[in-house]
Amino acid sequence: MKQVYFDTIMLIERLHRQFLEVVRVELDRINVTDITNIQCFILYNIGKTRLSVGEVSNRGYYLGSNVTYNLKKMVENGYLVQEQSPHDRRSSYISLSKKGETLYDRIETIFTEHAKNLKHNGISDEDIKHMKSLLQKLEGFWTFTATHEVRF
Repeated sequence: MKQVYFDTIMLIERLHRQFLEVVRVELDRINVTDITNIQCFILYNIGKTRLSVGEVSNRGYYLGSNVTYNLKKMVENGYLVQEQSPHDRRSSYISLSKKGETLYDRIETIFTEHAKNLKHNGISDEDIKHMKSLLQKLEGFWTFTATHEVRF
């Protein structure tokens, strides 16, 4: 069981990296070159909401990336709008610009197509739901293990 557990951990990491490569390929297909795959993933996680910079960091897991740097680059490239908090000058809020909303909508369409095409590759809706449930249980186990004194 230990080896299967470790292999699963490694698979999760590879899958995340592969997903980011898929995002890169999709950006190339639609001829978008001024945003990285990780930045696109951050943009998609922001969605059509207004979030604080801290909320953006906590909302997703961006492998090996500096979220603040990426947000700054996306503001510079016109994908995000950053506004200072009227109540706390140390805080700011991020939302998608028109350019960001356009890219979000294109990525939303691509992900919708990906989800539809899963069944053509032998992956059913039930398979995905079961996998999500198992991964959430694993996340819960890791959270518990990290936050409680577990004796080995």
